[in-house]
Amino acid sequence: MPTKLAADILKYSEDAQKFQTAAQTLNALDDIVREHCHMRVLGAVLMPVLYGDTEGIELGKTAFLHRSVPKGWWDEYMMLSARAPAPSASLARLAIAPYTMTEVTQMLEPLGEDRSAFDIHSKYGIRDALGCPIAGRWLFAYWSRRVIKLEPDKRALLFLAAMFATLNLQRFVQPSAGRVPKGSTLTARELSVLRALSLGERPAGIAKSLGLGEETVRSHIKKAQTKLGATTLVSAVSRAIRLRLIP
Repeated sequence: MPTKLAADILKYSEDAQKFQTAAQTLNALDDIVREHCHMRVLGAVLMPVLYGDTEGIELGKTAFLHRSVPKGWWDEYMMLSARAPAPSASLARLAIAPYTMTEVTQMLEPLGEDRSAFDIHSKYGIRDALGCPIAGRWLFAYWSRRVIKLEPDKRALLFLAAMFATLNLQRFVQPSAGRVPKGSTLTARELSVLRALSLGERPAGIAKSLGLGEETVRSHIKKAQTKLGATTLVSAVSRAIRLRLIP
């Protein structure tokens, strides 16, 4: 067990709730993996409700990139994803353990358009990446200019760190119209209130953070409950999570 890496990740887990921005969350972890694994943090994305739907993926709202990511890569990758999801996109929804881009290419042997995503990575100097699927909802990734070769202990620790990071990044997710299924009548404000409730905040605290009156917040809660067919606040939050309306 790489004890220094384990100790640094443990400290990171303790410090994560202190970070006030998504950038701080990613930067702190990047410092650790750059020192111990010669890799960089790529970022994290809250996967859209529907497979292949890229409208619900928005930088700063449901996707967060680290500053080390080569400029231009994200835009080109998303343009390709809008035409045809990369094979790794379906793997991210099904996998329960981390995997590298090299392992995916060896397993799937992609050709033609399926190969395009891997070619874009190479174009921008991303030789390999380690994808960490989190609960079928998030995909966190690290990247490298070299083929990634990790001992099982290191891979497990990086997966653990990715879970700590995404747990904190959930605090910074903003409502995205693309994540709301067609036919839903929940407003962005109602979704914001439900998300805050899911993170353990109380109506008074939500009112303060959103700049609303407490009664207004309670009104949003009641309307959301009615629209979701929920009889209690807890069941409303539970249904919103199950429908993936909130992270």
